[in-house]
Amino acid sequence: MKLSDIASVKPGYPFRGKIEELKDSNVCVVQMKDVSPYGDINWSSCTPTALPGKKSPPSLGIGDILVAARGSHNYAVEIAEEGFPYNTELHAAPQFYVLKIKPPNVDPSFLTWQLNQAPCQRYLQKNAEGTLTKSIRRNILENTPIAVPDMAIQTAISNLARTIKQEQQVMSEILDKNQTLMDAIAGDLLNKAQRTA
Repeated sequence: MKLSDIASVKPGYPFRGKIEELKDSNVCVVQMKDVSPYGDINWSSCTPTALPGKKSPPSLGIGDILVAARGSHNYAVEIAEEGFPYNTELHAAPQFYVLKIKPPNVDPSFLTWQLNQAPCQRYLQKNAEGTLTKSIRRNILENTPIAVPDMAIQTAISNLARTIKQEQQVMSEILDKNQTLMDAIAGDLLNKAQRTA
């Protein structure tokens, strides 16, 4: 099975040049800068703007998936319900592909997880084009090999992935706090040494 069997793949909105900020707009654009290393979207940092074209494509919705079209890591991000800005029209920047799942028997969290794992990432990296900045063509993404087990297995894998992600975030916070403590100790030692010199 390939990705296009279970999801439509569309490019992000074709902005030309810099995305202009328009503070009071209810249209927002998700860019790469808005995605955390853990695959969460920081909605508050998304840029409010106006769509320059006459036609407005469908807004992003819960369960849609963004896939980075450029760069060394073609990560996937699920549009999850948590924190979703319901009163805002959302669009993806052109650096993303937008996946909308077709059948009801595919869990978006599971598909996002699978796209981020080594087999899919190897396929995308192998077929990426470009020298300085790698990119993947739409048909390459559409042909990504995908396995779809029954829903119980999808749910179990999604739950496990969510637990591991939470553990990674906690560990990262602990490491950051430890580093802050070490920096404070080093700074204190240096200050004391300078005062007694």
